Amino acid sequence: MTARNSRRSAKTVKSAPTSSPDSPASTEFDPRRLARVIFPKRGEPSDVRSLYIVENPAAPDRVAADGRTSARIPARTEISFETYFNALPASYWRRWSQLSEVLLRIELTGDARVDVYRSKLDGARIAVTGETTEAGAEGRSVLEFVISLAPFEDGGWIWFDISCESDTIIHSAGWYATVDAGPQEIHSERAVLDNPVTGESAEFGRGDLLPAAAPRLTVGIPTFNRPTDAVAALHALASDPQVDGVIDAVIMPDQGDKHPADEPDFGEVEEHFGDRLRIVRQGNLGGSGGYSRIMYEARHAERGTDSPYILYMDDDIVIEPDSILRALAAARYSARPMLIGGQMLNLQERSHLHTMGEIVDRSDFIWKNAPNSHYDHDFFNHPLRDRGENLPEGAEKSKTPNNYLHSRDLHRRIDVDYNGWWMCLIPRVVADTIGQPLPLFIKWDDSEYGLRASSHGFPTASWPSIAIWHMAWSDKDDAIDWQAYFHLRNRLVVTALHYDGDIKAIIKTLYKSLFKHMTCLEYSTVRIQSEAIRDFLRGPEALEEMLPAALPKVQALRKEYPDAVQLRSATELPQASGFPGVTDEPKSAPAKAKALLKGMAHNLRPHDPRNHEVPQINIPPADARWYCLGRVDGATVTSADGRGVYFRQRDRAKAAELVRETLQMHRELARRFPELRRRYREAHADLVSKEAWSRVFDEQ
Repeated sequence: MTARNSRRSAKTVKSAPTSSPDSPASTEFDPRRLARVIFPKRGEPSDVRSLYIVENPAAPDRVAADGRTSARIPARTEISFETYFNALPASYWRRWSQLSEVLLRIELTGDARVDVYRSKLDGARIAVTGETTEAGAEGRSVLEFVISLAPFEDGGWIWFDISCESDTIIHSAGWYATVDAGPQEIHSERAVLDNPVTGESAEFGRGDLLPAAAPRLTVGIPTFNRPTDAVAALHALASDPQVDGVIDAVIMPDQGDKHPADEPDFGEVEEHFGDRLRIVRQGNLGGSGGYSRIMYEARHAERGTDSPYILYMDDDIVIEPDSILRALAAARYSARPMLIGGQMLNLQERSHLHTMGEIVDRSDFIWKNAPNSHYDHDFFNHPLRDRGENLPEGAEKSKTPNNYLHSRDLHRRIDVDYNGWWMCLIPRVVADTIGQPLPLFIKWDDSEYGLRASSHGFPTASWPSIAIWHMAWSDKDDAIDWQAYFHLRNRLVVTALHYDGDIKAIIKTLYKSLFKHMTCLEYSTVRIQSEAIRDFLRGPEALEEMLPAALPKVQALRKEYPDAVQLRSATELPQASGFPGVTDEPKSAPAKAKALLKGMAHNLRPHDPRNHEVPQINIPPADARWYCLGRVDGATVTSADGRGVYFRQRDRAKAAELVRETLQMHRELARRFPELRRRYREAHADLVSKEAWSRVFDEQ
């Protein structure tokens, strides 16, 4: 018998099955399971193992995984599952789901004690319950604990620790619902759910109940000239039978000239998925064109699927397959239809959680980290249990770098406006109600979709323990390279659609951006940002036309500026002549003012042509700041990925021309914005319609 309200029930099974439902070798799917407890792959380094288990580094033997869901624990060993992938983020289940309690089920052999704990908002640890088992060699113990979700309104996780007296085997463990997924309440004035297979359509109003959805989904992975990554993603989906078993179709828009089908091992995944794999070749329409094609095909009246959910994934990611099942469970058990986002781990520093969640700041309409979230949090050095209790006074605000010295905030629930489409599960009812993504090529399509969904009563959650590994954007130059055009143009489009404030707040940020880029000699960035404003001013009618055409135009414009031409190395140029100015960041206000005045004075003087032949300094991107570059005429700056350098050159005449042009665009933007806001909003429904995207795809 299983007790309620955090009490436990344990039982010993003398004739246990040879294959647990949680075993990756089993295709048996439990629709009540919320998450399997998973172990690190064999050979993973200690920092990656910290995402799964907390071990004693002084112990003579490590936990040895028999598979992803079972492991052997040496005698006299204690391990904890207070980790990112294996603790249950209870506050998210409390806030968003239909559940009032969850069940922890553990199947094990050995003499051991299991203790269940929970945390509070600030990470404080609270013992919940525990049980000791003394199963003999002939049987397995099955421990079940039911834990109430009542204490988790604003934060907290649930996990278990195990202390082993003898060698112990965990055959399986997982978190479960105690009831079946039920219907979901509609919070939109009008919601639509179409079934392309049967041709049926249903409409719902506010307060109506959407029937419980089956645990099935369509996976969409757009790809552009990353055939090896794309095929690896398909292998990852096929690697876990339980994941594979919930996939109705995999739709892969192929937008490049290097195709997954040409990879040597493509035949394996093609044979595995059969007609479930649908590769659609089209021209390069960017991320929004790829993701919109996925949604378009899934919803197509003749060749669509009837999956209740569409899961977006990037092609260049590494995924923990159980994250797919967890996202599906979170979506099915949510109290109302909502988008479930996977968080991003850093592919190059795999124990780092790169981003917990993001919002759009309504004061100036720009992305930012959600309140109380950490950027690039290192779980190896600061696991969930690290509350920073031994830090000196005031040290809680320190970073090392960009990483808080404690994990208290990771126990808070973080609320977001949207989730990046590196991994995001979208219910079909959302797509049928609010339409397709905007035709933006890249940038802001995911954030606009989240804002639009929220305005219709469909929120988004960036769900801890659901995650992929992706290249961190700190290792990219996308704020200054060709993508800077799309950053600004699309920000203005989304601002027009969703921002009701005064455009002066937006213009103020553009002035600051202009000063930064000009001081840092990023002339090509200023030029394409000016073009971005000009194209926004063309109105919504031009978006469809610009979808395939904007990128070639922007790339051509950038070629006119040396700061956009990558050299293999600074050694391709003469040795730097030397720079006597500031290279260290001024700390005090007087020092900053002095550096600013000197930089301004320097920029008023004509440049020295010799410094366009011989750079004065070679610097890494972290040092390419206003206080340094504002006082040089020529400098090489290494690219963010370290693969090359750019020779930035100050040119007073060219700078003056760029500033005049950009300020003129700022003035026109301020003058015309009310009119453009009205036009973009009037055109919004057509821009995201299947009919509009049909026109785009028919031209490919």
